[in-house]
Amino acid sequence: MLSARAFRQLISVGHLTLIDPDGNRYECRGSDGPRATVRVTDRSLDRRLMLNPELAIGEGYMNGGLVPEDGTTLYDFLDLCMVNIGGVRDGAWRRILAGLRKVRAAVRHWNPVHLAQGKVAHHYDLSDALFDLFLDSDRQYSCAYFLDPQDDLETAQWNKKLHLAAKLNLKPGQKVLDIGSGWGGLGLFLAGLVENLQVDGVTLSREQHAVSNRRAQEAGLADRVRFHLKDYRHVEERYDRIVSVGMLEHVGPRHYDEFYGQVNRLLKDDGVAVIHAIGVFNRPEPQNQWMEKYIFPGAYTPSLRQQFTSIERTRLFTTDVEILRQHYADTLKQWRLRCEAEKDRIVEMYDERFYRMWEFYLTGCETAFRHGSLMVFQVQLAKDLYAVPQTRDYIADFERRWRGRGATTLRQVAGAGMRRGADQREVAIDKDKGGGGETRRA
Repeated sequence: MLSARAFRQLISVGHLTLIDPDGNRYECRGSDGPRATVRVTDRSLDRRLMLNPELAIGEGYMNGGLVPEDGTTLYDFLDLCMVNIGGVRDGAWRRILAGLRKVRAAVRHWNPVHLAQGKVAHHYDLSDALFDLFLDSDRQYSCAYFLDPQDDLETAQWNKKLHLAAKLNLKPGQKVLDIGSGWGGLGLFLAGLVENLQVDGVTLSREQHAVSNRRAQEAGLADRVRFHLKDYRHVEERYDRIVSVGMLEHVGPRHYDEFYGQVNRLLKDDGVAVIHAIGVFNRPEPQNQWMEKYIFPGAYTPSLRQQFTSIERTRLFTTDVEILRQHYADTLKQWRLRCEAEKDRIVEMYDERFYRMWEFYLTGCETAFRHGSLMVFQVQLAKDLYAVPQTRDYIADFERRWRGRGATTLRQVAGAGMRRGADQREVAIDKDKGGGGETRRA
């Protein structure tokens, strides 16, 4: 079995058992660690697993050619893979594949205005009903903030919005721009939090644009919160505050100077911006091939070094940086288990192959965050070195004032216009389910 050779080179920790289409078993052993068993049912998949495992593993699982066996879950298998990937040395073939990926990425990550909307629509214009099944009631599709290991998804997403509001150091009457405003939850939250706050949101998703404006109308905030179907590069007004959550991943490295240059132009002289994005701990590389092909075409996971290089060229000041380590892993676990609980409905909406694709996406991302490949960073920027207080105490003070006070009202505002596809019920999470075990937290 050709792929057994590749997996034996990979596995230095744990134990993987491969079963070929004829039932023959191949053992790939390392030191003590996780265990998994998978069966290859498609003979053509064997060679592809050896030549390009990054793409072939996901496609094999989606198409039913790679099947977990003997009580193994997809989480178990990907967890074992991610434990080992960091220790793999680059051989000649891996270097060739990496070179080809970089060439391809140079084209795919070019993200001019006329191409950007189509890439966004591929993912974010999927059925509303799908997102309702696994997101919180505010449809926050980004990393939550778990102050307590027992926080449910609703609480952790509320914590995230409050944390961002605190870092923006908001004042009554200010004007805020939300770049990549999603379904409008953050903009509505901010407007409900601070008196007379004006919020403009921009998105390239037609579906999100329609939903967010409907929510503003239903929340009675349409006079202060407006969402626009517009590329951030076409915004011309100036703002006291700018926030962007989960959008930088879609900018692409060729456009970082353009992005931060626009943030600089749109900020008032005493303005503050907070950029929240997924990043990599180590050297930046093109996005995982499977993820780029099936989930986020043209997306790119940046490093902090790339951001600081572009920020410095704009002459903006970096006034605060925070790294969220395991928060997104815990967020993805909640999403994964909610999808698992609603499998029949997702299959009915799409088909079995789509469900397996979505499961692979959420599980693969969760294990990547758990084992140190990915993190989330929040970078605070200002044009004036004295735009925010000298210590970080103001962030904690702001959150302390609001936590537990007015939370119910703010949740009602932020949730306006949303209908939970799961009939508003919370999916109970079995802590022993899915192979996650006890998780590490930031």
